[in-house]
Amino acid sequence: MVSSPPGLTQASSARPQRSIRRWAILALALGGFGIGTTEFVAMGLLPNIAGTLGVSEPTAGHVISAYALGVVVGAPLIAALTARMSRRTLLISLMVAFTVGNLATVLAPTYGLLIVARFVAGLPHGAYFGVAALVAAHLAGPRDRAKAVGKVMLGLSVANVLGVPMATWLGESLGWRVAFALVVVIGLATIVALVRNLPDLADMPVTNPITELGALARPQVWFTLLIGVVGFGGMFAFYTYLNSALTNVTGISVSLVPVALMLFGLGMVVGNVAGGILADRSVPLGILIGLVATGASLALFALMLQNAWAAMFLSFAIGLSGASTIPALQTRLMDVADDAQTLAAALNHSALNIANALGAWLGGVVIAAGHGYRAPSMLGALLAVAGLLVLALALVTQRRAARVRPCSEVPAEGVSLSA
Repeated sequence: MVSSPPGLTQASSARPQRSIRRWAILALALGGFGIGTTEFVAMGLLPNIAGTLGVSEPTAGHVISAYALGVVVGAPLIAALTARMSRRTLLISLMVAFTVGNLATVLAPTYGLLIVARFVAGLPHGAYFGVAALVAAHLAGPRDRAKAVGKVMLGLSVANVLGVPMATWLGESLGWRVAFALVVVIGLATIVALVRNLPDLADMPVTNPITELGALARPQVWFTLLIGVVGFGGMFAFYTYLNSALTNVTGISVSLVPVALMLFGLGMVVGNVAGGILADRSVPLGILIGLVATGASLALFALMLQNAWAAMFLSFAIGLSGASTIPALQTRLMDVADDAQTLAAALNHSALNIANALGAWLGGVVIAAGHGYRAPSMLGALLAVAGLLVLALALVTQRRAARVRPCSEVPAEGVSLSA
């Protein structure tokens, strides 16, 4: 019998492995697409929800807060309590819970039950993204882990470009419940995709609740989370008041605002891909460049807001620079958490939801103080600078720790900008 050349055999076996990884990561990204759609679609349908349930629009806004609270509570709780579960089983279970929460949203007969349904739908959000990022990094290997994380997060970005506009259109045309019914369909499709394409992941280590909670005792985990809260707070301050800034200062028609929102979403798509590539070269450098670009583009937006073309382009640039930081932040959390990666990775999305609330609140404060609609973006630029200061403090602190501990005990990523 004539044996095949070794190179041919290796190449043949590598192709199926690459195909398995590609479809598994695509399935994970589909879940991110569903989560991103349900998170943001309620913002555009508040008048419909309020009218149907007989409450005021500000009261209906509590459905957004309920979802965000579910994310903040669910991420650490689920990550710790499910530490011993198979990662495959956990991801499928989280997507089932997410789908059930959205189905409850569709069927909720009263405002009170709708609040409960949105809270339940938010619970799996952070844990899903955290575990999905770990699984994607594991499947891709050390050289391409940040790119794989970026691809999972790409689902969240694509949701802003396709999922949210589509669901909003359905909600306005056929009723807000139909918008969430679309999310249920995406959730069911994700469950099927995960079952069919996700490997058994038996080689991924599981931990225990005590080990996972150990992440909370690591200063570098807190530093990284704070970078996300502060740095992304600025982007959300900009995004929350983008509509008002464009119509009141730039003077464009309300009908053109969705174009700016789509450009922002497209920027996030490009930023996730570019950020993953950069973070695979250097995680700290990826965070540094992302924050510098975010601060610069936010400041330029505030200064050039009266120019419609500049405002549109900078909406894209802010989405790109902000999203480019996400893969690096997620990857750094994996590095500095040591054996408590699941909890740390999940907490990233709690931090981003806190950034959302913080940015919207601070943006409202500066507008109420009489500084106008340029102020949230300028505030955002200052918050990006504050994020850079936190990054610098984190790197200095970690370098000092490296001097007093053996090098093997300190994660390589994050110690220096050349890592």
